[in-house]
Amino acid sequence: MLAVCTSATAATQINALFMTQAAYSENDIRAMTSDFQKQHPDIHVNLEFVPYEALHDKIVAARGAGTNGYDVVLFDAIWPAEFTRFNLLQDVSTRIPDAEREKIFPGAMNTVVYKGKTLGMPWILDTKYLYYNKAMLSKAGITQPPATWQQVMDDAKIIKDKGIVKYPLVWSWSQSEALVCDYTTLVSGFGGSFYHNDKLDFSSPASLAALKLMKSSLDEGLTNPASREYLEEDVRKAFSNGDAAFALNWTYMYNMANDPKQSKVAGDVAIMPAPGDAPGKAGAVNGSMGLGITQGSQHPEQAWQFISYITSQPVQDKYAKLSLPIWKASYTDPAVAQGQESLIKAADTSLNVMLSRPETADYSRLSNTLQQQLQAVLQGKATPQDAMKAVDKSAARLR
Repeated sequence: MLAVCTSATAATQINALFMTQAAYSENDIRAMTSDFQKQHPDIHVNLEFVPYEALHDKIVAARGAGTNGYDVVLFDAIWPAEFTRFNLLQDVSTRIPDAEREKIFPGAMNTVVYKGKTLGMPWILDTKYLYYNKAMLSKAGITQPPATWQQVMDDAKIIKDKGIVKYPLVWSWSQSEALVCDYTTLVSGFGGSFYHNDKLDFSSPASLAALKLMKSSLDEGLTNPASREYLEEDVRKAFSNGDAAFALNWTYMYNMANDPKQSKVAGDVAIMPAPGDAPGKAGAVNGSMGLGITQGSQHPEQAWQFISYITSQPVQDKYAKLSLPIWKASYTDPAVAQGQESLIKAADTSLNVMLSRPETADYSRLSNTLQQQLQAVLQGKATPQDAMKAVDKSAARLR
């Protein structure tokens, strides 16, 4: 009898690493995992959550941990090149049938594919949108949402001059990846990319125009100067507190800013694709993320069962208020769209124009340099031209 009890409780444990920032909340991931474990009593999932800023280094540091390492890890769209070089994730190409791939948005699938290898399942399909406070715009006599970034600045000035809010714009410009994402969104809207003749190039007209707009918005008192220290959650809180008319942020903010329990501006929150430099143009950054199995995992089958479950359409549809599903069919489901029709409409544009940050195995080093130089401009310590020349010089040395 004792032997029976022992075997019944000997569930296989897998370790999974997630982040505590944007997209799905920690509580949602715990709920998904609990439901998975009820259906798979032979698998126990040990969850660990870290801030996004610590996610990359945690994955890299754990590669030599053997059985004490992670089985499942959440990874950003910018890491596959590096992770492929160091063979950190298992190639799961044969685990995903072609028929299944066809059901997923190409932009999401591309997040986990590098040089013919599929390093996991896409899970978070995300980009940054422009949020605005309808009541503030109305109070300022502005009857139409802005169609270009210049109109955003013009509207912000009207709102500021009328004393409606001191700093109409708020961004996540701390020296972190969040800053690179905001910058990439603007570069995209100005029609740019990060390559010229297959070489990294940060001195293009679009790159410089994006950075000049960022700096001028500070100089003119339109952007909250605290943005230079803000991450996405700081942006959400400032906007939800009624301290901004415009904000750039991920999908998750839409329903949270419209929730009266955690927002003073619920009901006045509107969303649109981040604009460009001309009417009809939009800009977006690929902020998608995937779930992969580490190369050192001792339990790849159980790890894949867990990944398959939480990336499945039924689970993603259930939690679609914080992160939109990767599945094409979800967007025709009235239950998914209910209450967030404006978000779905914005996503229909933005998810099709997402600009990827540079794909390089040295991305972390490049990003650190870019963050430092962007900050130098925002702090008034460098000109946009000099800062981007410094990034180009550093990029030329990358492998």
